[in-house]
Amino acid sequence: MSTHITNDQNFDNDIYSQKIPVVVDFGAEWCGPCKQLDPILEEIAAENLEKIKVFKIDIDKNPVTPQKFGVRGIPTIMLFNNGKLVDTKVGSLPKSAIENWIKSSL
Repeated sequence: MSTHITNDQNFDNDIYSQKIPVVVDFGAEWCGPCKQLDPILEEIAAENLEKIKVFKIDIDKNPVTPQKFGVRGIPTIMLFNNGKLVDTKVGSLPKSAIENWIKSSL
């Protein structure tokens, strides 16, 4: 698996310590669109191992981090670069749209 799991306790260290851009997927087990997004993000992570990291966080098990970032709907994906939040997208998107979003945001 090319995606990583993070949680409230490890979020800051997992995300802000990276030397490459990071995509964070905020989702939940019961969320249908989140499940559609999972294999897409897995593919993007696998195809860009040296260029980007993808982390997932379950909002039900980890309520602090989504609240901190104002997550109101899921799936929400956020792009971080150099320890800063660069952009946010809400909803399930096709792979090409996510790849274009990442490229245009960096």
